[in-house]
Amino acid sequence: MDRIAMLSEILTANPEDSFARYGLALEYSKAGQIEQALQEFKALIAKNPDYTPAYFMAAQMLAGATRVDEAKRMLVDGISSARRTGNTHAQSEMTAMLEELE
Repeated sequence: MDRIAMLSEILTANPEDSFARYGLALEYSKAGQIEQALQEFKALIAKNPDYTPAYFMAAQMLAGATRVDEAKRMLVDGISSARRTGNTHAQSEMTAMLEELE
């Protein structure tokens, strides 16, 4: 069974599993399935707005797909999440990426 199928199966059994949803988004992103990945990142963030890595990975994916405005919005939201959770490392990385995209 491939990873996308395996993670989808886990989410069918437990739709609240943030780690599995994050993994599924990453797998879709690696496979070049940007819309599916974005859907999973957004679902994760909607249920768990402080899952800070989701913002950064989604922004990287969007920037790589030349969807810069969407990437910037994701970074702004991610920086807010990082501040809320005290994740200064993620805040620093996302701030640097946002500055590069400006």
